[in-house]
Formats: sequence, structure tokens, C-alpha cells
Amino acid sequence: MSQAQQFSPLALGIDDAAISIGVARSALYAIVARGEIESFKLGRRRLILVKALDAYINREIGRAHV
Repeated sequence: MSQAQQFSPLALGIDDAAISIGVARSALYAIVARGEIESFKLGRRRLILVKALDAYINREIGRAHV
């Protein structure tokens, strides 16, 4: 291969997920604790699917326009 393939992650750790949606790490933990975003553990890491983050943002946008 002459060019490196770029992959989009399917899941992000808490720190990266918080950055990606523009909230503090503690705020994201609170959102997860309320069940607004699903997360899972893989070994010792807590991960959040990128599609779950997208769905959460879309729900929040919908609420803002109501």
C-alpha cells in the first residue's frame, strides 16, 4: 500500500468523547449515569460508541428546537 488507510473510531474513551461533544469529563460521567448515553466497559476502560454520541447530540438539538 502506498497510502496509509484512515479509520474512524467506532468508540471513544470518556476523555475523547467529552472533548468531541464539548463537555467536561465530569459532565459526561453525569450524562452516562442518568442513562442519556450508553457506555460499556472493555477491560478497565469505559467506552462510548460514536453513534451513541451522535444520537445524544441529535436529541439535544431536537429539544432545543421545541
